[in-house]
Amino acid sequence: MSEIVCGDPVIDKWVAHNLGIRPWSESYSIANVKDRRILGASVLHNWYPETGVIEITSYGETPSWMSRKMIQTVFGYAFDILGCQLIALRISEHNDRMLNIARRLGFNLYTIPRLRGRVEDEVIATLTDDDWLKSRYRSQ
Repeated sequence: MSEIVCGDPVIDKWVAHNLGIRPWSESYSIANVKDRRILGASVLHNWYPETGVIEITSYGETPSWMSRKMIQTVFGYAFDILGCQLIALRISEHNDRMLNIARRLGFNLYTIPRLRGRVEDEVIATLTDDDWLKSRYRSQ
């Protein structure tokens, strides 16, 4: 049985390392862990409390890491604890799995040409608190 682990800075570094990006200076992580092995994690960062906007970056070793409980924990933290009104994801145009997940979760997708360089577009996915309240993934 897996467990949800929150706020461990090692998890932030694990996500950044696996994605090949720089770690965040300020962030909060939520991971799905089984037998002391991280299955996958989300890092909440670039939080702007004055506008209620936060970004989430995620990485998983296996698709099963993103359980319903994990989704409810991550989005519940952003919307219910922090009081965010919008979550943003930045997704490569080539990451079909994450684009499909974002669609299923109710995100709106906006393609920005060349945002990842001359030959790669980036998709900005946004989810409002209003849309989250209507989501089938939200705990009732």
